[in-house]
Amino acid sequence: MSEARLPLKTARPARRRSGASGISPWLYLAPAIITLVVWIYWPLVDAFRLSFYEWNMLPTSEPVAVGWSNYTKIFGLPKFWQAIRNTVLYVVGLLPLAVLIPLAIAIYTHDLPARSRNLYRAIIFVPMIIAPVVAAAVWRWLLDPGHGLVNVVIKTFGFDPVKFLSDPKVAIWTVIAITGWKLIGFSTLILSAANANINPSLIEAARMDGASKWEVIRDIRLPLLSASILFLVMMTILLGAQWSFTYINVLTGGGPLGSTTNIYHLLWDFGFSNMSVGWSSASAVILFLGFGVLAFFLFRLTDRYSFHDN
Repeated sequence: MSEARLPLKTARPARRRSGASGISPWLYLAPAIITLVVWIYWPLVDAFRLSFYEWNMLPTSEPVAVGWSNYTKIFGLPKFWQAIRNTVLYVVGLLPLAVLIPLAIAIYTHDLPARSRNLYRAIIFVPMIIAPVVAAAVWRWLLDPGHGLVNVVIKTFGFDPVKFLSDPKVAIWTVIAITGWKLIGFSTLILSAANANINPSLIEAARMDGASKWEVIRDIRLPLLSASILFLVMMTILLGAQWSFTYINVLTGGGPLGSTTNIYHLLWDFGFSNMSVGWSSASAVILFLGFGVLAFFLFRLTDRYSFHDN
């Protein structure tokens, strides 16, 4: 009988150890999970709830339930559709600056001497480490129509000064150019790292077979860089308008005549200028759903068209 009881006594510690090992991973993940819930998922749920209320954020006033009224009013606003059009313009305008130009820089500086290559890329990366508000303040001075350095140079060539930040036809492209100037360094860094990881034997084999420099780029470098290129395209489409928010807020405030506002600046304007939590939350929900659907299709396209060297 004593021999039959021995397996039972030895099995209990094993069960305890297996139970403890099952809980341990969740204990390690708990801080990250709590942070995500508190700072991302709960505000998202609360924004969805507040989108059905009318409230001015004052503690002395009570939220008033208005149902779907906030959504119907927002969709009926002309400036909402203007912000949507401007958001598309920001994305389209940033794609060459955040993808094509950095791609050309990463490829054509790859064969430079190491010291020159690193110095050149460091100079390009400098705008990325400048605080956006500081960069916006400097650009405001440079683009001043009366005394800005850019217009001083333009005047020396006999042209009239350009109202970069006050002309509705020029202001949005000015903000796009400044945002792209800020992003070129980051994109160049990503593409340069991906380009450096290409197996050199593939390049040498192609050159031995008589491939020209363009053929090497077209048939080897671009396919192997496709994953990084598609990643930057996806990031620019999903976050390009958000990256321009600081420059819109500091340089133009959404003007002139709403020509530089986008959906991010619009929901901020609803919440903190008009003190309308309901409209701001409804805009945030629309933004989340729209970009969520867009992100789904972009991830599918990235998985389908990315090429990897195994």
